[in-house]
Amino acid sequence: MRKYTKVDVSEQTLEDLVRRNAGLIGDGLVYVDHQRHTGSGRLDVLMVDSGKSLVVAELKVVEDDGMLLQGLDYCDYVSTHVESYARLYETHAIDPVQQVSLLLIAPSFSQVLVNRCKWLTVPVALYVFNCLRFEGDDEIVPVFTEQQIPLPPKPPAVITLDHVLTYITDDSVRAKVTALLEEMKMWKPGNITHDPIQGGISIKVNGRVFAYIWPRRKHYVIQTLDADDAWKQGPVETDDDLAMVKPLARAAMERKSQ
Repeated sequence: MRKYTKVDVSEQTLEDLVRRNAGLIGDGLVYVDHQRHTGSGRLDVLMVDSGKSLVVAELKVVEDDGMLLQGLDYCDYVSTHVESYARLYETHAIDPVQQVSLLLIAPSFSQVLVNRCKWLTVPVALYVFNCLRFEGDDEIVPVFTEQQIPLPPKPPAVITLDHVLTYITDDSVRAKVTALLEEMKMWKPGNITHDPIQGGISIKVNGRVFAYIWPRRKHYVIQTLDADDAWKQGPVETDDDLAMVKPLARAAMERKSQ
């Protein structure tokens, strides 16, 4: 195997290497133009991919979190004027309907930048570059390696009242909670709502919370406001427990409804 050394390059040299070796970055990627003027400066390199979509490439020879916003600015400008670009570079058969994508090329990317990329709706790809010079050869050989962007976490599932109540495994306890919710609605008909939240149920009067119910496997917990409007809570395991806490919840409802 031939010996080689890694070499540092200027941004101008990197730009030249990208222009001449676009196909090494992505299959079907073709150079279109460089240093094209936009409303926020001159974009580094403009390319077109195999789907005939324009690709804005932003290049840095040092790790730089600011390149993401800079690239997005260029992407915004090109997207706004995509039909003009399609006419200007008609030999590349650019499809103006396709979404413009962003390509960032740098020697490394911070985890901050990588994490930000996963939330973008603009298609974005990250490529780490290394420049090599083989022994006995003056030519610089670029190597581009794609860095994966993690997927954003899935949004939480919609919480329903049934979903919250199914946490209770005792059928009789579940039935008692359901009956209690219906009874509470009759304290001020048309003004009481119970909304499922993560792990519990929020009870409101005229949109103001006065109590929570937190299901457990074989009982439940009621949290409500005392006379000083301080939150208090306790387990409800028997009818006597409920008889003690229910008046507190009703009194809290009356105060919140005023």
